Amino acid sequence: MRPTDLSGAVQPAIRRELIKLLYTSLPQVIAITVTSGSGAIALALDSGDIGYALISCLILITAAGRLYSLRRYRLSFANFSDQDVLRWERIYGIGAVAFSVGLGLLSFRALRLGDAAGAWMSFGLSMSFCVGMVSRAAVRPWIVLSASAVLFAPTIVAGLLRPELAYKLGACMLFLFWVMLREASRHLSTAFIERLEAQQALARQAHHDFLTGLPNRAAFLSALENAAGRVAIIAIDLDGFKSVNDRLGHHAGDSLLRQVAERLTHCIGPQGAVARFGGDEFMLLRPVDSGPAGKDAAVALTKRVVEALSLPFFVSQQPVRIGASAGILVTELTADAAVGTASLLEQVDRALYAAKRAGGGRWRWSGDEPTVLESSCA
Repeated sequence: MRPTDLSGAVQPAIRRELIKLLYTSLPQVIAITVTSGSGAIALALDSGDIGYALISCLILITAAGRLYSLRRYRLSFANFSDQDVLRWERIYGIGAVAFSVGLGLLSFRALRLGDAAGAWMSFGLSMSFCVGMVSRAAVRPWIVLSASAVLFAPTIVAGLLRPELAYKLGACMLFLFWVMLREASRHLSTAFIERLEAQQALARQAHHDFLTGLPNRAAFLSALENAAGRVAIIAIDLDGFKSVNDRLGHHAGDSLLRQVAERLTHCIGPQGAVARFGGDEFMLLRPVDSGPAGKDAAVALTKRVVEALSLPFFVSQQPVRIGASAGILVTELTADAAVGTASLLEQVDRALYAAKRAGGGRWRWSGDEPTVLESSCA
């Protein structure tokens, strides 16, 4: 299903950006509220008609509700879940439809009363609202089509009920105009979504490794800088990768790295992060408990990783065995920590290379830890 269809099925991240665009329309909503409210009140006062008065109240009430929802959204949108975003999309749509009902009824009343001046004013307000809505709400076509339908339906019905041919023709033309809004909404929605998808793709390329899809060095460093509390940092380097790459070719090496990335992602679980630093080196970051329990958890994770990477891989339709060496650092991260990320990475790298020099297939603590653990998983 295309992300631009009228059912509104889009990726959650894209939808979040689209709804944010909807709720940037406060100046336009204020403008249409003032003009529509003033026009409806003027018609009610000038004619003394109770219908105009009731419709004026409806317009003002729905306008107040829309302004209130815009303000509420701006105050709390940063903490919205995907379900909250869906709910606020519906709130915006319901508000737009309710306001359209008021303007549509204003046109209907003017035409039924034979009030030419009132019909002219009401139709002008309706078209102003419609054009403004297309410019800001076309990112969600269902809102435009629903609101414009209830906006134009009363005018079309009132025009068809008039005895004059010109009104009947005008009603038919207004229906055709509504049909054209469908394609205009589709076009604008597609353009907005494609632009957002392109922006997200560029952002992903800047923070993800193209080959494996894992976060890259820059993304890992950012995660490390923003982390707080006690964490385990684990550096992983593959043993025997170069020989596989030389023997079977770079295509096989690339396939092997993608499989390694999948196993690392499975090992780290949803609570941690894994990144490819380049070549056959990877980094893991995961929160751990304080004290011995945290160190035990770091060792258990490292053991799972080293053992998982020692199992056979299938590359170029044949089994291939490699291994992995690891360096471990468990540290407390605070906002005012004296040790920077570069120093932390240097410590864990030293532990990694110590494991490599010891023959591979092992893990070691960084030098500031009193215990050295080793394991051969070949």
